[in-house]
Amino acid sequence: MEIKFKTKKLAKILNSKKLIKKHYGKSTQKIMMRLYDINAANNLEILMILPGRYHKLKGDKSNKFACDLKHPFRLIFEPNNDPIPTDHNGNIIYSKVTKIKILEITDYH
Repeated sequence: MEIKFKTKKLAKILNSKKLIKKHYGKSTQKIMMRLYDINAANNLEILMILPGRYHKLKGDKSNKFACDLKHPFRLIFEPNNDPIPTDHNGNIIYSKVTKIKILEITDYH
């Protein structure tokens, strides 16, 4: 999938193993694995079945997704296709989402 980042700073960090380690320490390996998986997946449907517990968020984060990193951190992203592919009920069509935007790495619990 095509990956974009919410900010240039986040892009700079997540495109450098050295900076990932500096900012996220023990989560470095998991972050690198998740970025590799996202990049290798053809679409969101494939990504959702990979290890990492990819899942859709609810409430104020609806239409956003997360995957597990080293507890308690999560990588948060959203579909970035324009327009976001949806069915007649407004549900995202995962198989047609081929672009995502990484928003943050955070502990939202």
